[in-house]
Amino acid sequence: MEVKIESSWKQALQSEFDEPYFAALVRFLHDEKAAGKVIFPPGGRIFRAFELTPVDSVKVVILGQDPYHGYGQAMGLCFSVPENVPAPPSLRNIFKEIEDDLGVRMSGSPDLTPWARQGVLLLNAILTVRAGEAASHSTIGWQRFTDAVIRYVSDRCEGVVFLLWGNYARSKRDLIDGSRHLILEAAHPSPLARGAFFGCRHFSKANDYLVRQGKTPVDWVL
Repeated sequence: MEVKIESSWKQALQSEFDEPYFAALVRFLHDEKAAGKVIFPPGGRIFRAFELTPVDSVKVVILGQDPYHGYGQAMGLCFSVPENVPAPPSLRNIFKEIEDDLGVRMSGSPDLTPWARQGVLLLNAILTVRAGEAASHSTIGWQRFTDAVIRYVSDRCEGVVFLLWGNYARSKRDLIDGSRHLILEAAHPSPLARGAFFGCRHFSKANDYLVRQGKTPVDWVL
């Protein structure tokens, strides 16, 4: 089975692509489409996070749960939406924290591609969703695959910052070697967290750590 994914990730994850569960996952998606279901993000964008952030460029990992399920929103990067789509509430809160943390002004652009190109792996734990049905693909095998991604980064990379926001992301902590990487945890940026995300200062903390590791800090300003 041929999986269209950036070459360094394809090599790193080939053992996962060869597993029966992954073949079953692909069959499930084909069956969904054959049945007329609309799947987000579009097929060419499912592995977009990997395309923009090759293995050897990963400096920061931000973990989301599953893609936006509204039309025109999901683009293969967690929390990100295309330029012509209004920023969802969680993303607006992320921008507010960046402004307060770094003393900068965000343009409001909701497309996080510039972060991905700087080494921020914007990884959803679940990579697809049925239109209008949140978490509809949460049991088809994606979490096994993305857990393997997290483990690979933890085992093979050095000095990566993992930003774990909310209980779901924080549940992945045990996959990460905290002696080799910086793990920062906070409440989810969703308004449902009633502002508990604010004040985490993860963006300045991440950059301070990267500088100490001899790496270029992330320009978070969009």
